[in-house]
Amino acid sequence: MKRRLLAVGLGLAALNTPALAQKDSMTDLPEPPVAEQRDYSYTRHGITVEDPYAWLRDDSYPVIDDADVLDYLKAENAYFEAWKAPREAEIEALFEEMKARIKEDDKGVPVKMGDYVYWSEFAPGTQYRLWYRKKADGTRSDVTPEGGTLIYDENEQAEGHDYFRLGGYEVSPDGTKAIVLTDRNGSERYTIEVIDIASGEVLETVSETALGTPEWDKAGAGFFYTVANENWRTYEAFYHPLGGDPEADRLVYEETENPAFTVNLAKSTDENFIFVMTGENSSGEWYFIPADRPEAAPQLIMRRRPDIQYSVDASHGKFWIVTNDNHVNFRLAEADPAAPQQWHTVIPGSDEFYLEDVDAHRDHLLVSGRLDGLDQLYLRDYDSGEMTRIPFEEAAYTAGFTGMAEYAPAAYRIGYSSMVTPSTVYDYDPESGTFDTLKVQEIPSGYDPTRYVVDRLMIEARDGARVPVSIMRRADHELDGSGRLFIYGYGAYGNAIPPYFSASRLSLVDRGYAYAIAHIRGGDDLGYQWFLDGKLTKRTNTFNDFVDVTRGLIAAGYAEAGKVAAQGGSAGGELMGAIANQAPELYGAIVADVPFVDVLNTMLDDSLPLTPGEWNEWGNPITDPAAFEYILSYSPYDQVKPQDYPPMLITGGLNDPRVTYWEPAKWAARLRATKTDDNLLFLKINMGAGHGGKSGRWNSLYETAEAYAFVLDQVGAR
Repeated sequence: MKRRLLAVGLGLAALNTPALAQKDSMTDLPEPPVAEQRDYSYTRHGITVEDPYAWLRDDSYPVIDDADVLDYLKAENAYFEAWKAPREAEIEALFEEMKARIKEDDKGVPVKMGDYVYWSEFAPGTQYRLWYRKKADGTRSDVTPEGGTLIYDENEQAEGHDYFRLGGYEVSPDGTKAIVLTDRNGSERYTIEVIDIASGEVLETVSETALGTPEWDKAGAGFFYTVANENWRTYEAFYHPLGGDPEADRLVYEETENPAFTVNLAKSTDENFIFVMTGENSSGEWYFIPADRPEAAPQLIMRRRPDIQYSVDASHGKFWIVTNDNHVNFRLAEADPAAPQQWHTVIPGSDEFYLEDVDAHRDHLLVSGRLDGLDQLYLRDYDSGEMTRIPFEEAAYTAGFTGMAEYAPAAYRIGYSSMVTPSTVYDYDPESGTFDTLKVQEIPSGYDPTRYVVDRLMIEARDGARVPVSIMRRADHELDGSGRLFIYGYGAYGNAIPPYFSASRLSLVDRGYAYAIAHIRGGDDLGYQWFLDGKLTKRTNTFNDFVDVTRGLIAAGYAEAGKVAAQGGSAGGELMGAIANQAPELYGAIVADVPFVDVLNTMLDDSLPLTPGEWNEWGNPITDPAAFEYILSYSPYDQVKPQDYPPMLITGGLNDPRVTYWEPAKWAARLRATKTDDNLLFLKINMGAGHGGKSGRWNSLYETAEAYAFVLDQVGAR
C-alpha cells in the first residue's frame, strides 16, 4: 500500500536540434500591467504586515466575478501574449520538436483484472486516452494491447469542454460496470457516474463533488466513496448501494476530531478488506471493513499519535504495517486482524535502508525502499523471510512496482527509467530472476542514449549537509563554464524527485543545457530524516540547499552565474520565490508554476482548502508566534524587496483549489512594483484550468514549449 504517490511525468526524447535565436525581449512590448495598491494591513502577535494586494482575492471565492480582479488577470495574460506573439514560430517549432518524440498512437501495457485485461491508448492527433479491454486467455496475448473492445473514450467525454480529466475508472468485480470520475473545469471536484461497460450507458450519477478513489465491495453490490466539502476537504466516507438514492447513502465514517485530517479509502491487495484512512501529512489512523460485509462498522487498527504514520495491507490472514513508530526510516510489522493493535516487527528500521512501501501479494511481500537515495526493490518470502533484491545496473535510475491489479500475478510488473533510459516496463519472473521487456518508450524522431551522460554529484550545503544532484548532459558538453544549466527542484512533503527520463528536456539538453535535478531537503530522497530536515523550523534548509547546489554546479563548470535557469511548481514554486529573493544574481531565468508563495496569509486562513492539514508541514502561525515570525521571514511574497530580479515566468490556474490564483497574482504584482531591474516578468493565468495546468497531452506539451522558449529567450543556447 502506498503512503505517498508522486506523478513525475512521462518522457520521450530527440537529437541534434537547432538552437533558437535569442530575441531582444523588450522589443515592441506594451507597458506591463500595474496592479493598484490598496491600503490593507493586519497585526498578529504584535507584528504588523502590509498587504496592498490583498484585494486580488475575490471576496466571493470560489466564485470569481470581481471585475477588477478579472480585468487585472486578463491584462497580465494579454501582456504575456504580446511577448509570445512574435515568437509563435519558435514556440511552435519547440512544440513540434517535442511532439515528434511522442508516439502519437502510443499504447499502454495491459493489466489483468479478473477475466479481462485492460489498457489505454491514444489515437493519432488526439488529446485524450481511449480505454480498451479484452478477455484474458493466459497467453502472451495478455500483455499485447491488440484486439480489444473500446469501453471508454475520453476524447468524446472532453468534447465541448476547455478542460477534462478522468479521475478514475474502477471496474466492478464481475466486470460489467465501472465507477467513472470526471472533472470538467480543473476544480478537482469529480462527478461520480456508474456506467454499463458494454453499452457505455450511464446507469446513475452518485455525486458531483467526489474526491478520492472509490472502492467496490466484494460482491459489487455497491461501493464506498468520499466527497469534498465546500472547503475541498474530505471529512466523510459513504457507502452507496447500486440503484439506491444517493441522498440516502450510509455515512461510514466522519472525521470530527481534527480539522486537519482528511479521509481516504483503499482496498487490500488480497481484496478482503476496505480501509478507511484519516490523517494529514505527519500522522493518522486506519480502520478496516470486511469487503464482503460492507454494512459492518469500521474497526480501528491503531489510535492516531502525533508524528506517527502507518499504512496497512493484508494477505495470508494478516495485516502488514509500515510505520515510523520506533525508527525514522520505518519498520515493517505484522498483526492479526482479530488483534490489530498488537504489532510484531518483521523488518526492523534501518539507518541505511529507507522502507517506503510494502505490497502484500500471494507469493511475496513486495518491498520498496531507498538506499543512498536510489530505489531498491525486494521480494520477501513469507515462510523463510528471505529477501531477494531485484538488480538494476545504472548508477542513477528510478524503479518501482506498478500495474498489478491482481493478488497472485504470474510475474511482478516493474516500471524503470533513468535520465538517459526511456521508460521501460518489465515483468520480473521470481522463479528464474529474469526480466521480460513488455514495452520500451518509443522515440519516433530518434534517440541515441550513447550521446548523453549522467552525472551524480554530492554538493556540500552551507551547513555541511551533502545534497545529491542528478545531471543529464550531452557527452560533448564541456564543463568549462561555457554551457547553460537548467535546475529543477521541489523539496516538500517528503516527495522525492527521482532521476527519471523526459523527452521534453532534450530540447534544452540538445541546445547546450545540462539538466539537473536537485534532491534537496524537504523531499525524502535520502530517507525520512531528509524530509524532516526541510519542514517546519528547518524549512529554509530547502531553499539554501537549492542555492548551494546552484553555486556548486557553477563552480564545477556546468555554467556561469546568470546562465542558469530554474523551475519548480507548487511548493517548488515557493522554492523559486525564495531563491529569487536570496540569490537573484545566479539565475538568468526562473519559471514558477502555480507557486505557493503567499505562505503566511494562506497558513493564517483556516477556511482555505488545505490550510489545517498543512500546519504540520509549515507551522501554525495563528497560534504560534514563533511560527508566524519564521514563515514571515521566508514567505516569498512577504520578502520581495527592492533589488534586481531575474526574468521570471509565473503561472497559475483560476480554478486551482491547491494554490489559489491570487498567490501568483499578488506575488507578480508586488514584484513588478518593487524590483529595480527592467527584466521581463510575466504572469499567465489559465482561466479554465486548475493546479495541473491545461488538460490534454498536446495542450500540456505546448505549455512546456512556452516555458522553454522563455528560458531560451532569456538565457540563450550554447
